[in-house]
Amino acid sequence: MAMLSIFTIPPTAGHENTIIFLHGRGDTARNFMHSFKEWRDSELLSLPELFPSVRWVFPQSELRSPVRFPGARMSQWFDTWDIANLHEKEELQIEGLKESVASIRLLVDREVASLGGQREKVVLAGLSQGGATAVHTVLNVAKGLGGLMVFSGRMPFSGRTLAKMRSILDLAEVPEDDSAVRTTPVLVQHCTDDPLSRVQNGREVRDSLSSFGAQVEWREYPTGGHWFHSPHGIQDAAAWLRARVFNEN
Repeated sequence: MAMLSIFTIPPTAGHENTIIFLHGRGDTARNFMHSFKEWRDSELLSLPELFPSVRWVFPQSELRSPVRFPGARMSQWFDTWDIANLHEKEELQIEGLKESVASIRLLVDREVASLGGQREKVVLAGLSQGGATAVHTVLNVAKGLGGLMVFSGRMPFSGRTLAKMRSILDLAEVPEDDSAVRTTPVLVQHCTDDPLSRVQNGREVRDSLSSFGAQVEWREYPTGGHWFHSPHGIQDAAAWLRARVFNEN
């Protein structure tokens, strides 16, 4: 399988961690990276400025043809029939999600290798459909990662057991136990006024991962829409990274 195209924000100090951040449906990695640089905390600092030893990696999804819109081509990790109801014709999600998760796993392995094999140094994050893809990647890795961050996310194939979710994608080298999920700390953030991914979708991500044994930290914000809440969401994400991933006191 070909490696995904990526855009990066290199560390300005020594490379100690990598955060792989997946864009949403209809967006591009390049555009998402530039938007990401503008997210600020209350001190007007961006996450790359707060964490100068992190390599930020933004992979580009494949261009796929949505079944609902014949002839169109869209940047998306997987196809969906109705973004308001992922259960409708949910089988359309399988092919793209399986391919995307397999590609992200390869990217994770490459970043782990660049850090001397230290999986706890690599965090996977995603916004919207990128968040859904990041979740399913963590559900299908052999060993846990440093963390998982989900913003305005969704949970494809919710309401199933972990084993059943894994069987839907049917990927190779997936463990039978839940240790990878249990050992990967999770942050889920969602804005209650999100018009594209309702806050209930974020709660579903939270509840599903919790039921699989993950240690989930949930943050809900009254405003912010379909985006990363600024400044409070930035500050909460930074605090979570310091406490759960970087082990800073």
